[in-house]
Amino acid sequence: MAEIRKRSVKIAGHRTSVSIEAGFWDALKDIAAAKDKSVNTLVEEIDRDRQGNLSSAIRLYVLKYLQKKA
Repeated sequence: MAEIRKRSVKIAGHRTSVSIEAGFWDALKDIAAAKDKSVNTLVEEIDRDRQGNLSSAIRLYVLKYLQKKA
């Protein structure tokens, strides 16, 4: 079973916790670095565009990003 990691992120000046698998956090950090952004900034962008819960939105963002790179 994949290890779930809980991280605190800041969205619109408020802290919130997000729990996703370690691999998704690692990929999100890599994507943020590639885009020359902080993880918080990237999460704020994902949050603005999301329709479901934040954890799912982050997973889908990472998946779509990696699919485009393939």
